[in-house]
Formats: sequence, C-alpha cells, structure tokens
Amino acid sequence: MDLATIIGILGAIGLIVMSMFMSSSGEMAMFADAPSSVIVFGGSLFIVLSNFTMSQFLGIGKVVGKAFMFKIESPEELIEKAVELADSARKGGFLALEEAEIPNPFMRKGVDMLVDGHDADVVRATLQKDISLTTTRHEMGAGLFKSLADIAPAMGMIGTLIGLVAMLSNMDDPKAIGPAMAVALLTTLYGAFLANVVAIPIQVKLELRKDEEAMNQRLILDAILGIQDGQNPKVIEGILKNYLAESKRKVDTEE
Repeated sequence: MDLATIIGILGAIGLIVMSMFMSSSGEMAMFADAPSSVIVFGGSLFIVLSNFTMSQFLGIGKVVGKAFMFKIESPEELIEKAVELADSARKGGFLALEEAEIPNPFMRKGVDMLVDGHDADVVRATLQKDISLTTTRHEMGAGLFKSLADIAPAMGMIGTLIGLVAMLSNMDDPKAIGPAMAVALLTTLYGAFLANVVAIPIQVKLELRKDEEAMNQRLILDAILGIQDGQNPKVIEGILKNYLAESKRKVDTEE
C-alpha cells in the first residue's frame, strides 16, 4: 500500500472540504449541484472513453489500483538475488539455477532462458522487448489519467458557459439567476478538483511506477547478461550498484 498517495489525496480532499465547511458556516449543500456534476464528471468520463478503446477504459479500476497498491522489489533486493544467482551459476553451471527460488517473474524468465541455453543476443532481445511492452502498458495507464486531467477543466469551462447563458437569458427572473450562477461556478470548481486533486496525482504516480519498474528490469537484464557471460559475482555486484543512488552504494574493498 502506497501511504504517500493515500495520505496526499485524502489530505487535499480533507482540507478542501474543511475550507468549504468553514466558508459556508456548515451549509455544505450549497456546494452540491447535480447539473454541474453531470457536466464535469459524466462528460469527462465519456470524452476519455472516446480517446481510448473500450477495454482500456474498462480497465481504469485496475490502473488506479497501481497508484495505491503496487508491490515492487527494491534495487538492493534484486542486486542481492542477482549476486546469489551468479555465485550459484559460477559453482554449478546454469542448471544449478533451475531450482532457485526467484520471486520476480522477469528475473525468473531471464534465468529460465539461461537454463535453456539461449544465446546472449536472444536473451537480450527477448528481455528488452518485455521491458518495452511493460513501459507501454504503464504509459497507457498514465495517459488515460493525463487525458482526464486535460479534459476535466475544459468540461468545467463548458459548464460555466452553460450557466452564464442560462443566467443571462433569465435576468428578468431573479429566482433563476441563483441556480444558473451555481452551475456556472460549481462546474469550474468540479473541473479543477477532478483534474488537480484526482487525475494529476494518479498520473504522476503511475509515471513513477513506470520508471521504477523499468529501472528494475534494466538492472535484471544487466544481471542476467553478466551471469551468462560468466562474470565474477563481485564484478556483477559492482556493475549493478550503479543503479543505486550514490548515498546507498557501499564501497566493498574485500576481494
């Protein structure tokens, strides 16, 4: 569970609601308007649907889940496992890796290719293709929410114009001015809320997930190719530590 995403979004929503409550003396009903909700939330979702395929749109729930629930190994864990596998391969050959416990499916696939005796070029091309496809899937999910972030304020502006037209066309009826003005202002509010409090944070977090997974997969690719090349486990460890922040790298002077 990603507490940063949950706390950040819920904290922003809480502050906005508290501000509404304080500014309206507890009369929160004034911030609820059905026409504004239909225009912004309903309209935005339909426009996003038109930008993607039906299957991509229906998978939006799974995509959202990656922003809140996403388990990924740390680079340190992957380096430790890679060094362990390199040591096993150096002592017992690639067949010694067949029964190794490897939780990461991408690393498992690479090791299986070594056990099966594939050439380095085949291993590299296959794993690089997997990296590219994984990146594309993440970009699609982030792109969906980027589209929502772009569309929501525009739908809010459309709602504002609708409200202004309704207000100006009923200037002779004071009772109609209030509801029309509410639509005009609340659609702008709803559009800004949907874009900046919901869509953009999820988009940014999905892009972060993409970068994290791509880095881990590149690390694993280098590890697999190093193992296949028969490099010393210490050399492989030194190469892979380049993926870590400099503050996390440990200088190992032991041979």
